[in-house]
Order: sequence, then structure tokens, then C-alpha cells
Amino acid sequence: MTGVWAPERRTLTVGLSLTISLVALEALAVATVLPRVKDDLGGIGLYGWVFSAFFLGTMVGIVVAGQSADRVGAAPGFTIGLLLFAAGLLLGGLAPSMLVLVLARAIQGFGAGAIPSIGYVCIGRSYPEELRPRMFAVLSTAWVVPGILGPSVASLVEHTFGWRAVFLGLLPFVAVAGVMTLPALRPIGPGDAVQHDSRRLADALRVAGGAAAILAGLANHNPFIGVVLVVFGAVVAWPAYLRLVPPGTVRAEAGLPAAILARGVLTFAFFAADAYVPLALADVRGMSTVWIGVSVTLTTLSWTAGAWTQERLVHRVGARRLVSVGHVVILVGIATTSLMLWSAVPVAVGFVGWTIGGLGIGLSYAPISVTVLREAPAGREGVVTAALQLTDQLGVSLGTGIGGAAVGIGAARHWDPARGIAVAWGIAALVAVAGIAVARRLPGPTMVAR
Repeated sequence: MTGVWAPERRTLTVGLSLTISLVALEALAVATVLPRVKDDLGGIGLYGWVFSAFFLGTMVGIVVAGQSADRVGAAPGFTIGLLLFAAGLLLGGLAPSMLVLVLARAIQGFGAGAIPSIGYVCIGRSYPEELRPRMFAVLSTAWVVPGILGPSVASLVEHTFGWRAVFLGLLPFVAVAGVMTLPALRPIGPGDAVQHDSRRLADALRVAGGAAAILAGLANHNPFIGVVLVVFGAVVAWPAYLRLVPPGTVRAEAGLPAAILARGVLTFAFFAADAYVPLALADVRGMSTVWIGVSVTLTTLSWTAGAWTQERLVHRVGARRLVSVGHVVILVGIATTSLMLWSAVPVAVGFVGWTIGGLGIGLSYAPISVTVLREAPAGREGVVTAALQLTDQLGVSLGTGIGGAAVGIGAARHWDPARGIAVAWGIAALVAVAGIAVARRLPGPTMVAR
């Protein structure tokens, strides 16, 4: 056996897969019950912030864990990340208000940032290039069981015990993931000749804080205050972001810079739509959490199908073509899903539409990761992949946050819920079009021997 399940890699493959399954279970469970959380705690204006706070916290955790992995190895940052992830779940399960839940999600996100950051370092240092697309497909498959069972179980728990039990019930899974994964991470030591840069944490905090100010400004009902917050956030975040990513990223220079920018554009386009599919099903079409869970499961399965498809094609057709096609498929998915905002259209059209959207991100997500790991300098996988994932989470945060601003403004102006969601999905579609242009700067076929 010479693949990802070879004896020398088997324990690490199992450990990373288990950890991703934990992340998947949490993400899908929370997305399923969040419309009910909103009904209980109120605060529709903070709905988008429940997602954005998590991803803003993740930005900081990614940068810290990436540098930590290069300096001291994989295990320490992973351990701290799991502890913070558990603390966020506990606080979220006990939250008395939507504002406290947002705070809990920020803490949880900080901890969750360590998981993908450490995982990418492990893949970069422990798997040869020809196996990396398959390993990313394996990690996507780790979403399948949570995708099938997670939403249904979350809905059952919510109906039986309340939504708080969904948060608190995940705590034992955190302990199991830690016990089973840490032994596989301990042999992965620090990188070569990596110098500590104390400014990276401060810059990560500036990026997260600036993004939060931008999102707060977009959602503010006072136009003057809104403009001030947006400008302030941009001034704070922009220089810090430029220091955290490779030169040329914002100009989409060919190779590593373009790949990092492409990830942010991709996640913005996908999650600006994805975050509001459950809300559309609940508030526009009156569906229960059971049917919301079905939608989440279908999207998860199609994402996984796309990931295995790219594993077979990426070296032969190249990242450029796969990522371009992925954006087109996401665009088709958004357009199709939007049809269910009209009551005359069968709600099944929405389920089909966002299943298509999941296929699109499955095709395009991993090829970007493969490109970045191939271009990363040896020993600096943590810093480079942290830049990738920082941009990834920035795309998610801005996408869900700007979409949430549209929904919140619509609620404040007493719009029909469908109208605010339609605006959010329209923004997502425009960004998907931009993603097609950025994808043209990615490399073509590599034809690595398999």
C-alpha cells in the first residue's frame, strides 16, 4: 500500500478525517437549527453575525496555528484549538441572547481555525504531491456521514430537547477527536529555518477587526455611521492583510498569489448563498428543520462528489479549468435555487438548485489547495497555507456578513423575507462571475506521475 492508507500514513489519515468529521458535524448541526435559535433568542439583525463571528475568529486562529506549526510542530496549536472550540460550544449552548451566541461563535471560531491550518501543514509535509488531491477528496468524504446523519439528528435533538442540546451534545465528540488525533500529530515537527514574526498575530487581529467593522457598517441603519465604519474597517484591515499574504495576491498574479485570491472569491460566492438557503426554506417556504436538514445533506453529498471528480481530473486538466467550471456550476446553482423564492415554483427546485451549487464548490475547492501546497516553500507550509485559509475565511465572513446585512436591512424595512434573501443571492452570483476571471490566472495541467 503506497497511498493515503499506507501504514506510515494511516494513523494521520484517520486522525485528520475524524477531526474534519467533527467540524462537519458542528457546522451542519448549527446551520440546521439556527432558524429556531433565531426564533427563541430573537435578533434577526444578528443572524448573519452568528456565521460571520465564527469565521472572523477563525481568521485569527488560522494565522496563529499556522505560524505555531512552523515553529513548534503540529500538536500544540491543535490542542489549544480544540480547547477553545469546546469552550465556544459550551458558551453557545448556555447563551441567553443572540449577542452572547455571537460572542460564543467567535471563541469557537478562534479554536476551529487551528484545525484546517494544522491539517494543511500535515498534508504538505506528510503526503507526496501526487497523493494530495486524493487526501483532500478523503477529507471531503469525511463530511458524508455527518452530512447524512448530522442534520437529521440535529433536528431530532432540537425537537426533543431544544436547540441548546445540539451545542452541548457536541462536546463529547471534541474529546474523542482530541484523544484519537493528537498521537498522529506529535511526530510532525517544526519547519526549517522559520523565523518568528510577532506582527502576524497583530495583523490577523487587525484583519478580523477591520472586517467586523465593515460588516457592522453595512448593517447599520444610519448611513453616516455605516460609511464611517466601512471606511475605518478598510483602513485597518487592508494593510494588515497585504502583510499576511504573498505579494501580488490582490492583483491575482499567476501562480500562488492568484490561487490564494481565488479561494477567497470562491468561498464568498458559495457561502453568501449557502448561509441563507436554510433561512429561505424556513421563512419563505415554511419548511421544518427536517427538510432543512435534507437540503444540507444533499449539498454535502454533491460537494463530496465534486471533490472525488476533481481528484481524478486535476493533474490532467489543471486547476484553471476545474475552478472556472466550478464557478459556472455555482452560478447555475444560485440561479436555480433563487426560483424557490416564488411561491408558484415547487420548493423541490430549491433543493435541486443548491445540490448543483455543492457540486460546483466540490470541483473547485481542492484544486486551489493543491496549487498552493505545490507552490509553498519547504518548511513554510504553515505560513503559506495560513494565508490561503485566512483569505478563505475572509471570503466566508464577508459573503455571509454582506448577505446578512441585506437580510437585516430588509427586516428593518419590513420587506418580505424573500426580498432580502434575493439581494444576498444576487451579490453571490456577481462574485461567482468575478471568480471565473480570477480562475484564468491559475496553472493548467501538471501531469504528475500517479
